[in-house]
Amino acid sequence: MIPRYSRPQMTSIWEPANKFRIWFEIEAHAADKLAELGVIPADSAKLVWEKGDKPYTQDRIDRIDAVEAEVKHDVIAFLTELAEQVGEEARFVHQGMTSSDVLDTCFNVQLAQATDILLEDMDKLLAALKKRAYETKDVPCMGRSHGIHAEPVTFGLKLATFYAEFKRNRDRLVAARDEISTCAISGAVGTFANIDPSVEEHVAAKLGLKPEPVSTQVIPRDRHAAYFAALGVIASSIEHLATEIRHLQRTEVREVEEFFSKGQKGSSAMPHKRNPVLTENLTGLARLVRSMAIPAMENVALWHERDISHSSVERNIGPDATVTLDFALMRLTNVVENLVVYPERMDEILNQMGGLVFSQRVLLTLTQYGVSREDSYRIVQRNAMKVWNREGDLLSLLKTDEDVTNRIPMDKLEALFDLGYHTKHVDTIFARVFAD
Repeated sequence: MIPRYSRPQMTSIWEPANKFRIWFEIEAHAADKLAELGVIPADSAKLVWEKGDKPYTQDRIDRIDAVEAEVKHDVIAFLTELAEQVGEEARFVHQGMTSSDVLDTCFNVQLAQATDILLEDMDKLLAALKKRAYETKDVPCMGRSHGIHAEPVTFGLKLATFYAEFKRNRDRLVAARDEISTCAISGAVGTFANIDPSVEEHVAAKLGLKPEPVSTQVIPRDRHAAYFAALGVIASSIEHLATEIRHLQRTEVREVEEFFSKGQKGSSAMPHKRNPVLTENLTGLARLVRSMAIPAMENVALWHERDISHSSVERNIGPDATVTLDFALMRLTNVVENLVVYPERMDEILNQMGGLVFSQRVLLTLTQYGVSREDSYRIVQRNAMKVWNREGDLLSLLKTDEDVTNRIPMDKLEALFDLGYHTKHVDTIFARVFAD
């Protein structure tokens, strides 16, 4: 990803220095177990650590790249440079292993490292949503269906809905991390013919992974498909909240607004503009992350015990998806924390349609006074349509409709237009959502 949408903590996971460090640890831990089994000399395994356990400086990385330019094989280039560090004993490195053992295990370590950052991001977003939800728990606003005024909700309830959604996403991310946290050190075609399965178990334990039950020559890519699909779902939720904010910031609505800092400019041409640029940006970033789930799914169908059609895909989507999602989650957290809420405007919009939001309660009350549902609907709708045509407000029109006043006493009719009726269970919902 370009620096504009990247954070150093996440990008460092995908830099060569971290990758080669993981490769070294895989090889060195494997050598330890091979020495314990008597396959290689114990002193040789010790020397791998003593001479090879050094930072992967730019000089070392350049050397690996130079060798790869000649041999056209990244793992061989890495092993060549490592041998230059270790010396003659390096002949015992990579005993019985194949390139995929290193590449696949490393990729899963990197994904796990990236996921730990994403989980931290998610926790910050959840904390922001919870804080703002409680701040606005009792701030009534218009609920909409099909984009049209429906019945009252509270803004805090809107945010509680998104909190619950992202809480589910956090659970999905934990499950996705668990699914990709496997290790394969099984050799060519995955039969362990040239390496004992205990080596895989040892390396897995050292790296915080689990042994892959059966790896052919690669770790099964359905695991990675599920992982990137989970990232795609999280991206969709980011777009969901971003879209809600974008709508509510429209000039015609303006119930909320992204924070607009002193000196900020919204348009190169129109000085009055205050655009929802952050949430628009989040919508675009979500599309990118979601787009990476499809190639991950297409990677599942590899030929026989292995091919590398998945490799070029993963070298792109591994960094890009995690780096982009990390940036998006932090940007969304910032938006939520600094979101400007306009309760007065919300109240103004609630009263904009002349009491139409109370139509269902009138309908239900008529049925309780003996009117059929069909007739109740007809009575309320004919008055509601007059309100749509700007011929008065709903309560006033109902007070002049004998089909209503002959059934519902006047004091009870007026009581039906109580906003608190629609928000009386908000505390119950909050108790469910924030039970943890």
